[in-house]
Amino acid sequence: MEFVTKTHLYTYNGVILSLIYGLDLSRNNFTGKIPTEVGQLDYIKVLNLSHNKFTGDIPSSIANLSQIESLDLSHNNLSGVVPHQLMDLYSLSSFSVAYNNLSGTCPQMIAQFNTFDQSSYEGNPFLNCTLPLMTTNPSVGHTTSDDDDDNNDGEGGFIDMESFYASESISYVMVLLITASILYINPYWRRVWFYYGGVTITTSYYFMVHYLPLSARYKVWEPRI
Repeated sequence: MEFVTKTHLYTYNGVILSLIYGLDLSRNNFTGKIPTEVGQLDYIKVLNLSHNKFTGDIPSSIANLSQIESLDLSHNNLSGVVPHQLMDLYSLSSFSVAYNNLSGTCPQMIAQFNTFDQSSYEGNPFLNCTLPLMTTNPSVGHTTSDDDDDNNDGEGGFIDMESFYASESISYVMVLLITASILYINPYWRRVWFYYGGVTITTSYYFMVHYLPLSARYKVWEPRI
């Protein structure tokens, strides 16, 4: 593998490739089949081969990438089926084979594949998937599932902001009332409160006078001896 940076050419091979944690080769014009050697990238966590012109089957050797967390093979010309061996990728949290020429059935919705919706497989007209369809709600600008529509009817989202602000305001007022009540009932705490309040104000004033360029009209006049 070669990388060109300004006038320098860097070549990586052997052990270096097996230590790569992320590989993004998206949006190029790569053709041919995805090499089976990709399964030798033992420590890789992110692999993005999207928006190329790869053809042929998805190599089952990808199932050897036991630590991979994100796999994007979308927007290619891949054919065949989605290898069932990919079900063994238990660390996988992001997966897409959308917009290819895949056929057969989608992986079973178990384990980590239960978290992937239809957007991971869309654009494959011969791929049979029974998955919840994800739709975009234009009024709120986020993606929701058809299964959640009944639960979200009449709601403005997970948090009602008006109720949130109201509860925060009530909590703030309650803290002030409780503090004032304690200071009114207990004279000891009242003296301590005002003592430390005066010390804090005095310390803050002399700190600003000493370290900050304050105007003369903000400084206390001190008589000369």
